[in-house]
Amino acid sequence: MTGANTPLLSSSKVSTEPATVSGAVFNVATSIIGAGIMSLPATLKVLGVIPGFVLILVIALLAEISVEFLMRFTNSGETTTYSGVMREAFGPLGAVATQLSVVITNLGCLIMYLIIIADVLSGNQPEGEVHLGILQQWFGIHWWNSREFALLITLIFILLPLVLYRRVESLKFSSAVSTLLAVAFVTTCSVLAIVALVEGKTQSPRLVPRLDHQTSFFDLFTAVPVIVTAYTFHFNVHPIGFELGKPSDMKKAVRIALILCALIYFSIGLFGYLLFGDATQSDILINFDHNADSSFGSLLNTLVRLSYAFHVMLAFPLLNFSLRTNIDEFFFPKKPLLATDNKRFVFLTLVLLVFSYIAAVAIPDIWFIFQFMGSTSAVCLAFVFPGSIVLRDIHGISTRKDKIIALAMVILALVTSVIAISNNIYKLF
Repeated sequence: MTGANTPLLSSSKVSTEPATVSGAVFNVATSIIGAGIMSLPATLKVLGVIPGFVLILVIALLAEISVEFLMRFTNSGETTTYSGVMREAFGPLGAVATQLSVVITNLGCLIMYLIIIADVLSGNQPEGEVHLGILQQWFGIHWWNSREFALLITLIFILLPLVLYRRVESLKFSSAVSTLLAVAFVTTCSVLAIVALVEGKTQSPRLVPRLDHQTSFFDLFTAVPVIVTAYTFHFNVHPIGFELGKPSDMKKAVRIALILCALIYFSIGLFGYLLFGDATQSDILINFDHNADSSFGSLLNTLVRLSYAFHVMLAFPLLNFSLRTNIDEFFFPKKPLLATDNKRFVFLTLVLLVFSYIAAVAIPDIWFIFQFMGSTSAVCLAFVFPGSIVLRDIHGISTRKDKIIALAMVILALVTSVIAISNNIYKLF
């Protein structure tokens, strides 16, 4: 039994039909496109257009390779989970490391998503600078459109029903809408950038990085965790892949989703950078928090923020799904499948929602979490662990080429992460 198709109905019929490739594409794409998309313009500002484009393509290619490694070793073993593959390769310590990385990455992302939703709906005041949310701009500042209350209503009436589904396949329609909203976000930004370009209001983008007293060579490495986090979806590979009919279908779904996401990432990075130039903020949504020169411009600004907020709302359940599964596997390894136990399922779901809500209200800024994840847990899940599995080669199926690629992947991931972390620590002092 893989779970019911409808939330919390134990009498519902259990779906035994395999998931579709199209549904898997949307679920993978939604897992990929998350909080990282809003940082792509700032990444291109730091790196320049050409290195930024190359980095987006290279990490997408490495992500595809690492997923292929994961699924190959999964199909050769006796497990159906990421932590199970690591357990086969490195014992209980490998499984625990994977579960902790998934928990840190996904929980951090869920908190970031809620912070973003709150920022869009109710604004924020970073370092005393007031940014009004959409609800405050429309209706004025009231208690009912405060961050805490608006986020609570969103959690109860939008997010809770979606996280109560037992199968990933059940989220394919919300994932499709989420992906379309991401496309709408990129399209609207593109329209704004093209209009600004025609009117001569854009700056010429830097094609290569500019190194000066403000930006050093090592600062360039801080952009890598942003892209790595943007492509970290490996925690959902197994839940999505094992609902498909054939293992080869997952490879096809991942490739299509990665191509789609790479196009979206480069488009939003380029047009966002064109639109705001050197004024591009780390969170591009902040750049849209101002009055435009016309009512049409104000409408587009609102559409940009709303489309991204709703995209995040619909991406939330997918991350919650894998997080809930890993926590259950960690604390209740000998219990029946989570989807078959209503009490355990509801308890874990509510605990995660409550904790995420409290953290999102308590933490006003996402960037500490974002940098930390991109340099630690996310890079481990995306590249270090899959590469290590290939090098360990417990099933004797790795070729010489596989091991060379895996070793290069691990070394590249570790070196860039160490440099990024060291540079961020140095800046604090």
